[in-house]
Amino acid sequence: MQEVNYEKVQRLTSSFFVHLFLILVSLSCLFPLWWAFASSLKTQASVFTDLSLFPRVPHWENYLFAWTKADFGLYFLNSLFYTVTVVIGVILIASMAAYAFSRLQFPGRNLLFLILISTMMIPIPGSFIALYVLLNKLNLVDTRLGYILPQINGGLALGIFLLKTFFDDLPKELEDSARIDGCGRFRVYWHIALPLARPAIAVLAIFNILAVWNEYLLAMLVLSNKNLMPLQRGLMVFQGAHITQYPLLMAGIVITILPVLVVYLALQKHIIKGITAGAVKG
Repeated sequence: MQEVNYEKVQRLTSSFFVHLFLILVSLSCLFPLWWAFASSLKTQASVFTDLSLFPRVPHWENYLFAWTKADFGLYFLNSLFYTVTVVIGVILIASMAAYAFSRLQFPGRNLLFLILISTMMIPIPGSFIALYVLLNKLNLVDTRLGYILPQINGGLALGIFLLKTFFDDLPKELEDSARIDGCGRFRVYWHIALPLARPAIAVLAIFNILAVWNEYLLAMLVLSNKNLMPLQRGLMVFQGAHITQYPLLMAGIVITILPVLVVYLALQKHIIKGITAGAVKG
């Protein structure tokens, strides 16, 4: 009986320290977000003197000023269009390529797959010079298409790798049954493989949403027209050569964070399934 109690105490103690560590890690991740939110409700004069985590007199009008002064409405719609277009493009192209690599047998399949996967080691800024020259020759500089296509291309390697791994684990008996019922290769992909891959697609979607929504360097390279700039460009309005309007800047940061946070919470269930899919095999 004493041994059982000792093991129970040891287990509870271990669980307590593990949960305490996880709570501290969570607080360290959430504190910068809360500090940005609290700073967005302060004035320019009190942002560094008032160290409270929530100001006594919150200035909610900072969000209205940030939205109107930085033309956030225009930038928000641009980023929304870019994000939706890139995510749809990556999912469609990567899923078809991944299904082909998983199910079709053709010469050089493994070599081509390795070449595609190896491109993940090349960061996008490392190819900026060649990319700009190519876009300039194609007359795509300062166009929406010239900003969208490189981002779709940048997300394909990870998408193909992730979805091919998922398609490899799907039982082929489902596809064989559909083929017997008269479904062609594309109908099997569209009606069976793609719906079953929703967890992996959710993971791929959130990765690309984060990448496109937070993208800034490529926009500064390709775009010069203010009407085509994404949301991150709006944050630069508050950063001057001598003065930075920190409350408005923090309000703009909170505005940019909220949509991604909502999407993540909406897809959280599928994201967890997609990350853990294939981790445990019977």
